[in-house]
Amino acid sequence: MKGYIYITGTGADPGLHNNLDDPLFGDPPTLGACMTNLRQFVDPGDYLFVVSGKAENVQQYVIGGMRVAEKLDALAAYGRFPQNRLRRDENGFVRGNIIVDAQGRQHPLDHHKPDTFERRIRNYIVGDQSAALQTAREIELGRERSLRKLSEMFERPGNRAIDILGRHRRLNEDQVHGLMDWLRGIKTAAK
Repeated sequence: MKGYIYITGTGADPGLHNNLDDPLFGDPPTLGACMTNLRQFVDPGDYLFVVSGKAENVQQYVIGGMRVAEKLDALAAYGRFPQNRLRRDENGFVRGNIIVDAQGRQHPLDHHKPDTFERRIRNYIVGDQSAALQTAREIELGRERSLRKLSEMFERPGNRAIDILGRHRRLNEDQVHGLMDWLRGIKTAAK
C-alpha cells in the first residue's frame, strides 16, 4: 500500500471559495479530472490526499484523503455518478469532475486543452474510507495545524506547503495511516 499527497491548483480552497471540484468528497469520494499522473500510479487500496491551493491571506490546509476503491474510465463514471457530471450551478460556476458528455466526447465545460483529453479520461478514481475537513471549525483547525503536521511527517520545516511537499509527494504506509488518523482527530476536536 502506498499513498500520495498533492497540492491542488492556485486559488482552489473549499474553505474560502467553495471551489474544489476535484476531488469531490461525496458518497463515494471521487477524483476524475486532475492529477492524471497520480491517478495512473495508484491501485485499489492506495490512498490519495489533497492540500488546498495557495490563496491570499489564508493558510493552506490538508483538505482530506481517501482510499482508492476502484478505477474506471470517465464514460463509465458518467453512467454511475450523474451528480458528478460537469454542469453550471445556480451562480454560474462549473461543478463536477466527469469531463465527458454522454457520447464520451470532451464536455464543452471542460476548460483543459483537447490534446490532454484522452489521457485525462482514464483512471477515474472511486474512493472509500475518506476523511475530509468540511465544517468551518474543521477547516479552521486544519489551517492552524496542517503545516506542523506536514513538517513533522516529512521532517522538513517550511512556511508553505510547497516548501515541504513540492507539488506532490509519496507517502509510506505509516504516513498514510498517521495522516488519516490526524484528519479524523481534527474532525473529532471540531465537534
